[in-house]
Amino acid sequence: MRIYNTETRTKEELHVREPGKVAMYACGPTVYNHIHIGNARTFLIFDVIRRYLSYSGYEVTFVQNITDVDDKIINRAHEEGCTPAQIAEKYTEAFIDVMHRFGIADPDIRPKATEEIPSMIELIELLIERGHAYEADGDVYFSVRSDPDYCKLSGRDIDELQAGARVDVDERKRDPLDFAMWKAAKPGEPSWDSPWGPGRPGWHLECSAMAHKYLGLPLDIHGGGSDLVFPHHENETAQAEAAWGTTFANLWVHVGMLRINSEKMSKSLGNFLLLKDVLDTCDPAVLRLLMLQTAYRSPLDFSDERLAEAATSYDRIANVVRNLDWAAGNAPDAAGCDVSALVAAVADARRVFVEQMDDDFNTAGALAAVFELVTAANTFLTDNPGLSEEARDVVRSAAATIGELLGVLGITLPTDEAAEDWPPELVDLAKRFAGYEGSDAHEALDALLAARDAARAERRFDVADGIRDGLAELDFTIEDTAMGARVSHGS
Repeated sequence: MRIYNTETRTKEELHVREPGKVAMYACGPTVYNHIHIGNARTFLIFDVIRRYLSYSGYEVTFVQNITDVDDKIINRAHEEGCTPAQIAEKYTEAFIDVMHRFGIADPDIRPKATEEIPSMIELIELLIERGHAYEADGDVYFSVRSDPDYCKLSGRDIDELQAGARVDVDERKRDPLDFAMWKAAKPGEPSWDSPWGPGRPGWHLECSAMAHKYLGLPLDIHGGGSDLVFPHHENETAQAEAAWGTTFANLWVHVGMLRINSEKMSKSLGNFLLLKDVLDTCDPAVLRLLMLQTAYRSPLDFSDERLAEAATSYDRIANVVRNLDWAAGNAPDAAGCDVSALVAAVADARRVFVEQMDDDFNTAGALAAVFELVTAANTFLTDNPGLSEEARDVVRSAAATIGELLGVLGITLPTDEAAEDWPPELVDLAKRFAGYEGSDAHEALDALLAARDAARAERRFDVADGIRDGLAELDFTIEDTAMGARVSHGS
C-alpha cells in the first residue's frame, strides 16, 4: 500500500508503528455552522480510508476532534443571541446527524477541545520549559524560529513569509510569525484558569495535545483538507515535535478542494452549498459516488449535471445487481452456460479494486473496476436467458462482489422492500385475479405473475392487463424479459 505523503511530496509505503494496527487522526469541524460539501468531501475521504484499511486487515483507531471553542463560535453566539456553549452544542449535534445521513461512521474517539484543556496546558508548559514558547500579557506564543524544521510540511520559505498576510501583527510577539497557543480572556468570552491567567487555547494547539493523548506519537496517518497544510498542520507538527522530540506524523494525507461549476465555492459567489441541503435533494450514495469518481488529491468539480450523471451510474449498478439477483432465482433452467468470462470478470474486479486502492486510495480506479464488472455481468445476462446451476452460483457471486466492493467505499445499494412493507391490497389483488387464499405478500405476487402468464398464454388479455394495471396502481412495475416477467416496486 503506497500513500502520497504531503511532507515528502512522494508516494510512500505504509509503515505502521505497531504491526497490524493503524493510528489515524483527522481534523474535525469547528462547530459554528452547518458544514458545506467541501468539508464533507474531506470527511468522506477519511471515512473511506478507514474502511479500506479495515478491509485490508488493519485494526484502525481513528480520532477526529471537535473544535468547540473558537473566535467563529463566539462571533456566531453574538449573532444568535446565545452562549458559545449553546452554539457549539447545536452545531455539534447537527454535524453528527449529517455525517450519519451521509453514511460516515463515528470515529473511535471524538474529543472536544473544551474537555481537553488540562492536556493543552501541559503541552504549553513543556514548550515554555524547552524554550519554544513564551508568555506575553496572559497570551502564550510559540517561537517559530526556535524550530529549525518549521515549514518542512508546507515547503514554504520562512524568510519569505510576510507578517500580516497570514498572521496577526502584534508588538508583543518576538517575531511576527509566532502564533498564539493560549489567548488571554476577554470580557464575555469563555475562559479557563491557567498558569498565565484565565484564557482559552489557540486553534493550532488543540490537535497536537489530543493526538498525543489518545494515539501517542508518531501518528501513522494524519490529515485533513489541503487548506489546512499551512498554517494549521505546520503549526501542529512544530508544537508536537518541539515538545516531545519525536516525529508527529509519519504520513500526511490532504484532500483537494471542491469547486462549484468550475468556480471556487464561496458565499460571495452565491454557490455555497451545505451538505444537509444537498442530501435533501439526492441519495447519499449518489453523492458519495460522485465525490469518489475523482482522486482525492485532485480538485473536485461539483455541478447538478455531474450529480445527475452519478445518479444515472448508480441506477445502472443497482439495476444490474437486481437483475443478477432476480436471474439467480427466476431464470429458466439451461444447460451448457459458459461462465468463464463472468468468473474472470469477478476475479479481475477484485484484483484491480485492491490494486487501485493500494495506490494512494485511488477510488476513481477502484470504481472503474466495479463498472467493468457491471458491464460484464450485464453482457452475461443478455447472452444467457437461461442459467445452469453453476451459472446461478456465478451470478450470485457477481452480485455479491459488486455489493461488497461498493460497501468498502460506503456506497450502499438499494434493497428490496420487505414484504410486510408492501401494500396489503396486494393480497386482495391476488385473491381477485389468481384465487389466492393466503396472506403472504411474496406468495401473492408470485400467484399474480403465474396468473398473468396463464392468461397471456390463453389470450385472455383483459385478465393479463387487469393484473398489470392493478399492480401499477400499487406502484409495482412489470418488466417482461427473456427470462420471464420481473416486478419492481416503487421505481
